[in-house]
Amino acid sequence: MMTALIPFNRKRNDLMNTGFNDFQNMLDDFFADGWPMRRSLAGDTFKIDLQDNEKEYIVEAELPGFQKNEISLSLEEGRLQIAVKKEETKEETDKNYVHRERKYTAMTRNVFLADAASDDIKAKLTDGVLTITVPKQVKPELTRQIEIE
Repeated sequence: MMTALIPFNRKRNDLMNTGFNDFQNMLDDFFADGWPMRRSLAGDTFKIDLQDNEKEYIVEAELPGFQKNEISLSLEEGRLQIAVKKEETKEETDKNYVHRERKYTAMTRNVFLADAASDDIKAKLTDGVLTITVPKQVKPELTRQIEIE
């Protein structure tokens, strides 16, 4: 229970301490999990679910507040890219603002689908959820029985 009283840093190694590591530990401690402004991929981008069925992939992306004209989809060499871009501005000339802010959002997610077919891809935006159905390519049979003479 003594570790609850002593600050613990997993990167600290007193046997090989050259003095420079303390600076790095200080930065790690400053931006540690307790830092209130911590940024992470989970909070900075939209969530996706990927299902693999026998004949198709189904990708669901949570995009609340986005319209379909703010979403861009592309498939290149098996890489499905979902990109969103939204800029919110309000033009009001009759008010005397002291401070005003604008909101600009741009996010991109890429998913690799090895055997995705580029034809007949369907996408639908319903209640803030984008559902993309990507058919799989029909692979030729690569196994062949060889007859022995």
